[in-house]
Amino acid sequence: MISPDDPHVPRMLRYIDHPLALLLVFDIVVVVAYVYFEQRWLALPNLPLSIGGGALGVILGFRNHVSYARWWEARTLWGRIVNYSRCVGRQAVAYLSVGDQHQDRGLIRDTQRRLVYYQIAYVNSLRCQLRGQDPWPELEPFLSKEEIDSLRGEKNVAAEIQRRKALLIQDGCDRGWLGAIQLGLLDNGLTELANAQGGCERIKNTPMPRHYDSLIRFFIHLFCILLPLGMVASLGLLTPIGSALLGFVFLGLENIGRDLEHPFDNSVHDVAMTSLCRTIEINLKQYLGEADLPAPIEPVRGVLW
Repeated sequence: MISPDDPHVPRMLRYIDHPLALLLVFDIVVVVAYVYFEQRWLALPNLPLSIGGGALGVILGFRNHVSYARWWEARTLWGRIVNYSRCVGRQAVAYLSVGDQHQDRGLIRDTQRRLVYYQIAYVNSLRCQLRGQDPWPELEPFLSKEEIDSLRGEKNVAAEIQRRKALLIQDGCDRGWLGAIQLGLLDNGLTELANAQGGCERIKNTPMPRHYDSLIRFFIHLFCILLPLGMVASLGLLTPIGSALLGFVFLGLENIGRDLEHPFDNSVHDVAMTSLCRTIEINLKQYLGEADLPAPIEPVRGVLW
């Protein structure tokens, strides 16, 4: 996710530098041919172009609204993952003591730690699954080597970690460390996490229809090609400036909408899942009373991952 403190104009210019440079070269060619070689046939009426540009702007705005809705839903789902991770971690530490006997205290503390570390491992494995990355290096600080090896054959590592966490909670209930109410609260937290994971997987596995994207891109490029032809008669030598500025707007919006369609593709427009996972790790380790906490993730070159 691009940091709000990052300079917008330089990044945007780099974002569409190639198509904008080609448009500027084409603008100059049209101006030279029209002004110096008197090729008057190059000039087009500007009224149809203005109407077409307005209609294209409406369509592009609708497409970008849909794209941003996908991105915002992804961010909202990860907000739920953060909240319910805190709830599950807090409940595991606070509730896992019902019927506590002196001889069970060490085992209870170990179970609390395993539950919290399972939750941290879960969010990191989900992040890697959504981004198509190898999860095993991210799981090493939270799971034993034997547990990681047993997970390697799983198709959905995050879901399997949740299943094992549920079994560990049920074992605590069987030992008398949890009551029925506490068990229900923890189970509800796991259910909400599963629902959020399903929503993320739905967004990841349901791309926008390709013809919906390609058709809009075709008309935007066609509009940018026609821009200098519709401006040259009225602007003359200033045509490259006007055409480039308007082309910058349309090309930039088209690229932004296309990138926001994919909030889990590990790009600069991605939901900042690495930072969110680190926040969850810090919060849950605090619940355990650990003092050696990792630092929050900082933006790298204006991008928060």
